[in-house]
Amino acid sequence: MRTRPLPRRPSVRLTGLGFGAAQAGNLYRATTDEEFAAAVDTAWAGGLRYFDTAPHYGLGLSERRIGAALRTRPRDEYVVSTKVGRLLVPSPRDAHRRDPEGFDVPADHRRVWDFSRDGVLRSLESSLARTGLDRVDVVYLHDPDDHWEQAAAEAVPALVELRDQGVVGAIGAGMNQSHLLTRFVEETDVDVVMCAGRYTLLEQGALADLLPAAERRGVGVVVAGVYNSGLLSQDRPPADATYNYQQAPPELIDRAHRIADVCQAYGVTLPQAALAFVRSHPAVVSTVVGLRNRAQVTQTLTRADADVPAALWPALRDVGLLTPAAA
Repeated sequence: MRTRPLPRRPSVRLTGLGFGAAQAGNLYRATTDEEFAAAVDTAWAGGLRYFDTAPHYGLGLSERRIGAALRTRPRDEYVVSTKVGRLLVPSPRDAHRRDPEGFDVPADHRRVWDFSRDGVLRSLESSLARTGLDRVDVVYLHDPDDHWEQAAAEAVPALVELRDQGVVGAIGAGMNQSHLLTRFVEETDVDVVMCAGRYTLLEQGALADLLPAAERRGVGVVVAGVYNSGLLSQDRPPADATYNYQQAPPELIDRAHRIADVCQAYGVTLPQAALAFVRSHPAVVSTVVGLRNRAQVTQTLTRADADVPAALWPALRDVGLLTPAAA
């Protein structure tokens, strides 16, 4: 599979398609160890070499599973990213409950926001212990939406120090918005950002701020949430489709159907077009898709290989379904 280097850190190369491991943390429902191991095996056979995880995903379960799945593979052949900003603190009195943040795991830990230097170092140390890997290659600040001051003043310098020491290969931030990511790109020394849901076939808000800034500054962009948390994941979105992890409003479901109509006229499906669209922007170095099992990996690889006609994008622009600046 094609890889692209991070412009500022060319030694870190990401495959064009990345493996998002939130489902490894039992997002919404349980995933077995066997299902996840088979998913990684299939992804590896298909050429995927970029794997993204976080302590938040299943209160550490995703990191443990990623480590178990990759530990025996040649370390220089894959890239792992994880995140800092949420420390996992033991909470044994709640172990009989289920995690309240959408993961089907016992609530035996609680998440504590911490973007201090000490919090960053403790978080990364814990991630290395959970994965059992000798290093992680990319570290993102995870959802620092309400913590800009501490993240910019303490967390980023701590990550810069780790990068300069060679402990990590590249640093950045991951969020579900583009505005604050743009500030990180313009005002701090990050190498890469992960933007979830704000640059998709359905909406292109990041074209107004993040993507131009990233191009100017030589910062790589990893696009996540390419299906807008479900709305673009099927050939035709159902009435109960989700958007931003909630029930999609009728007007967005209608818009997705109108996009699907144009896609169908050009011989491609809505998910195929959704993947191809975001990957065509020059600032985008990888697209991370959440994957749970062998079938999902196979389906995603097939979608990513689809031949999407370039004429589709102007056709969508002509009927007002893409912003004029879009590809």
